[in-house]
Amino acid sequence: MVADNEGAEPGARGPLSRLARRLRDKPWPLPGVRTLRTGLRTAHIAAAAALYGGHIYGVAAERLLPALIATAATGGALVALEAFRAPVWLVQVRGVATMVKLVLVASVALLWDLRVVLLTLALAIGVVAAHMPGRWRYRSLLHGRVIGPMENG
Repeated sequence: MVADNEGAEPGARGPLSRLARRLRDKPWPLPGVRTLRTGLRTAHIAAAAALYGGHIYGVAAERLLPALIATAATGGALVALEAFRAPVWLVQVRGVATMVKLVLVASVALLWDLRVVLLTLALAIGVVAAHMPGRWRYRSLLHGRVIGPMENG
């Protein structure tokens, strides 16, 4: 049992502590990652802006389909990139905020009359999460403290 808890938080035991240990690893190096992230983020913001504006101005749902697909594709690529490079992202505030945004956007299909409110909440969470201090953005909800390097870009 001692071997299972080696390097774990003091007093931590079991599968949760093993998961926490695995999530501490540094991000995998990936050549050109900053450029890739910037390009994906730019495309994602443009697509999401078109989608949001379309809902604000009452554009027919079928005309918003390309913006929805582009928003989902670029957002999915960003999630995959971050989770692949640093799995701890999934339990950091920045990753959890992204998952909450996903739930809000997906809720539009079920709560169509609330779509503008739901999309506005998703937008606000994204802006706040992207601009909050690193000591909050990189805080792991699993570990209860900042985990991993605070990267720019």
